[in-house]
Amino acid sequence: MSPHRRLLKESLRESAEDILTPEGLDRLAARLATKRLVLLGEASHGTADFYRVRRELSQRLIERHGFAGIVAEADWPDALRLTRYARDESEDASADEALETFQRFPTWMWRNTEVRQLLRWMRSFNASPQGTGVGFYGMDLYSLHLSMREVIHYLQGVEPAAAALAQERYACFDRFGDDAHQYGRATAHGEEACEDQAVQQLLELQQRRLEVLTGTGADERFYAEQNARLVQNAERYYRSMFRGRASSWNLRDTHMADTVDALLEHLGNSWAPPRLILWAHNSHLGDASATDMARLGEVNVGQLLRQRHPGEVALVGLTTYEGTVTAAHDWDDHAQRMTVRPALAGSVEELLHETGLPSFAFSLQDLREGLVALKEPRLERFIGVIYRPLTERQSHYFEARLADQFDHLIHLDYTRALQPLAREPAWAGDEPPETFPSAM
Repeated sequence: MSPHRRLLKESLRESAEDILTPEGLDRLAARLATKRLVLLGEASHGTADFYRVRRELSQRLIERHGFAGIVAEADWPDALRLTRYARDESEDASADEALETFQRFPTWMWRNTEVRQLLRWMRSFNASPQGTGVGFYGMDLYSLHLSMREVIHYLQGVEPAAAALAQERYACFDRFGDDAHQYGRATAHGEEACEDQAVQQLLELQQRRLEVLTGTGADERFYAEQNARLVQNAERYYRSMFRGRASSWNLRDTHMADTVDALLEHLGNSWAPPRLILWAHNSHLGDASATDMARLGEVNVGQLLRQRHPGEVALVGLTTYEGTVTAAHDWDDHAQRMTVRPALAGSVEELLHETGLPSFAFSLQDLREGLVALKEPRLERFIGVIYRPLTERQSHYFEARLADQFDHLIHLDYTRALQPLAREPAWAGDEPPETFPSAM
């Protein structure tokens, strides 16, 4: 090992803080609570330990520091059902029943034991004297057809004539069926798009917003407006998918950042500006300008929110070296519990593994001399809902300058697969008993 690398490893060990204790999580939560937006990432969508750390940090930020809720890489109408359950405003009899709303691939991303535990805690917290009506919100835009139905359903309850007009506008999408990708393909080949109808519906809801400013009516109108905004942006997104990756990626991440800002405005008041926690993949929440994404012309949520809210955002990355993960080989395939290969030589994860520490957190702000090398580009692994070990380097790595990408990093050297609530044939057996501190 070169002297340069030895110094870096030793500096990492000196900067490391224990994360898998209640006290360690308390300290980190208190540090993060100085910000208005805390963005908690993950290196894969199928790792239980990432969800568990985020859950424990989020509970502390909500209960002890007054955060208003979690905004997740989930669709708005599905997540809203979880909010209503957490506030005891729905007919769902259990967290499992509320989570049945997630029916689209990848169902395990939200229908899993970790999110169930979070949802139960949120409902209990909201029912307590300390409860503040915290919610679980979605910021993604894949629910094109469901969001259209939600807009119409809302208007049927308050303005039947407006509901009929919305139904007429959204009927433009009917000829493409329920497959939003088919809409994108058809419009790319010259079929008339439904852009004008989606824009008109959103504008109408926005123009009537001032009619209801307070009370539950204001909440429901806001929820409907968010669904209409999602329809408009999803329509653009599915058309852009056939023009190139950067165009569709940027539309999606801009929509997610806009959703966060809309929530901040809606939940705000003059005496206590709201604070929110975000859950999404590292590729969305780490600053894209510090990664290969910038070379491709891509921006992301972390970069946009840093620019819009300077000094008010904490970007937290989560990484692992090896273990197991819940993922699929291909889109719409069955979930499987797969073995995560040891990270590649030269990667961020290999460097963190060499510390010999099973888990730790450290700050990337005000770096000591021995950690300045973290500003240099290194390979970094990302696993989404698809994992292809046979093409590991091509499929799951990009280069990033870690110190510019995140404000804090949590490394869990060995991690375990997320456990779906709905077991699939390819997902067999149980993980070993958890060793995460039971006091949390």
